Amino acid sequence: MTSLMTDKEYPGELNAPVVCGGVLVRPGDYIVADSDGVVVVPPENAQDIVCKALERERKEAEMRERLTKGELTVDLLGLRPRLPNRE
Repeated sequence: MTSLMTDKEYPGELNAPVVCGGVLVRPGDYIVADSDGVVVVPPENAQDIVCKALERERKEAEMRERLTKGELTVDLLGLRPRLPNRE
């Protein structure tokens, strides 16, 4: 990886690794962004990351459905035993 800056005498490189925001980004990496942030996904991890993202999406949809039916977040997340006893 070169440390030269792009200017009129050195136009830069194509398909070279760069560091952006302190994160190494290599040619072929996937960049995924939304309102929560940005993530760099190496191609060798992409399939696993997609599977995990789909599972999380399924669980969140299930939780939204249960909340719509009136269940409480404290019960869905199993937090009731942590609440102080109010007897």
